[in-house]
Amino acid sequence: MLPYLLNNMSYRPKNTKERIIHRLKITQGHLKKVQDMVEGDEYCINIIHQSQAIQKALKEIDHLVLEEHLKGCVSDAIKAGKSEDAVLEVMEILRKAD
Repeated sequence: MLPYLLNNMSYRPKNTKERIIHRLKITQGHLKKVQDMVEGDEYCINIIHQSQAIQKALKEIDHLVLEEHLKGCVSDAIKAGKSEDAVLEVMEILRKAD
């Protein structure tokens, strides 16, 4: 029974860095699939669907990275009296995302 349970347990990253790396690896695999689809002359709409899924996954990765930045670096900057610089930095990256 134990081997059955071990084979059916999905990987669960322990911390945010592991979650980010895990998602990047999955996204990398999807990107390779899209490349193969293009090389294989697959239906364009299917390629676009896969590309959109990759873009969404990358956006989710950005959100995880930003969350960690806010919890760590920005929090530290505010405690050190550098809140204006920290806010400007975050606002700049948010503007670039639009």
